[in-house]
Amino acid sequence: MKRRVAVTGMGIVAPQCRSMTSLWNLLVSRGSLARPYNNPSDGSETIALTAPADFDGHLDDFESQDSSQQKAIRKSLKVMSREIQMAVAASCRALNSSNIRFGQLPPDRVGISFGSDYILTTPEDVLDGVRACMDGVHFDRSQWGIAGLPKMTPLWQLKYLPNMPASHIAILNDFHGPSNSITLREASVGAVIGESIAMIASGRVDVMLVGTTGSRLHPYKLMHAKQHEELTQTACRPFDLHRDGTTLGEGAGAVVLEAMEHAEKRGAECWAEIAAGTCRAKYNRVGHVQHREAVRAVLENVLHRSGLSPEHVGHINAHGLGSTVSDRLEALGIHDVFGKRSVPIPVTAAKGCFGNLGAGSGTIELISGILALRYGVLYPTANVLSPDDSCPVSLVRNGEVLSGDSFIKIAMNPQSQVSTVLVKRC
Repeated sequence: MKRRVAVTGMGIVAPQCRSMTSLWNLLVSRGSLARPYNNPSDGSETIALTAPADFDGHLDDFESQDSSQQKAIRKSLKVMSREIQMAVAASCRALNSSNIRFGQLPPDRVGISFGSDYILTTPEDVLDGVRACMDGVHFDRSQWGIAGLPKMTPLWQLKYLPNMPASHIAILNDFHGPSNSITLREASVGAVIGESIAMIASGRVDVMLVGTTGSRLHPYKLMHAKQHEELTQTACRPFDLHRDGTTLGEGAGAVVLEAMEHAEKRGAECWAEIAAGTCRAKYNRVGHVQHREAVRAVLENVLHRSGLSPEHVGHINAHGLGSTVSDRLEALGIHDVFGKRSVPIPVTAAKGCFGNLGAGSGTIELISGILALRYGVLYPTANVLSPDDSCPVSLVRNGEVLSGDSFIKIAMNPQSQVSTVLVKRC
């Protein structure tokens, strides 16, 4: 028989909050963490950025409970980028939440799947190498292999490989089970959870530690976003008539997924049950992305996998980027699947509060939805004043809407890769 999968632990590294209580309080307060930012040196226009994650990269931030693990973390910090550090910290917090201590479980019965953005080097890491290749005011590319590369730290590349979050987590916790790394950016959460529940259901493992991490505040990523993405100067307003783009931030989230009978045997708390997770992408013949079609396809697929009908889903935890085009197409995709319900399905989105945290958004927003199931009510979508009629969804604007007994988390990236997770109350 297929094994049921429970969420028994959750951990976050997020702007202005570290605990589940502080996260929930921030969401229900409709607080927006966006602040205006501009770089006077290049004369660029103002954009809104989210406050950095509440994380300094110190040993205390990892909240490790084992002394030998603490020593290993301290030694490894020099080969972890900020995104990797946040992933490890969120994982430590999730394991603490699940009451899983170092060495407690058989190593080969615990696996890992972690998602991320593309991880880039920082200017500081390449500065000495670039200086060695300067010919006056010009960079001489031909000198890089001779003069520049020797200036690089020998282990430099280990700080930025996208498989390193899972690698560090496995090494620091002595987990020997299946391990995978997924780089679908914001869409990563459904992919890591979908394959993880398959691992547990098949009996290969009893526990999977999964999550996502990302930072849009990296200087190179910030430059790329300003060139190619719709960024607001004020605040992210998902599905609002006057929305004009998203805000950028950073963060990481992790959850412990566990076979239900295994969790019950060791007396673990069940936060929620994961019924299904899946990922889809849609393109036309000339390579244009098709967000609406991808959202519709992935919603239909996750409903099929979970065995639920649209009438029996409590609410939608939307991607809600705040983009003029993305929000409309996401809303239309939701309406294609849920539009015939007798009662409109409530839709909420957390990016009005946090903005786009890269891949980290998916898991933090998933955790936000699980908290809504726990408290029985939905948090309002921040910054929405006038819902857009071209976005045919029933948007939650106050804290009086019931969560229902289940929800679907939607996450997608600019390449029209869309993932979903269907979660039920335990």
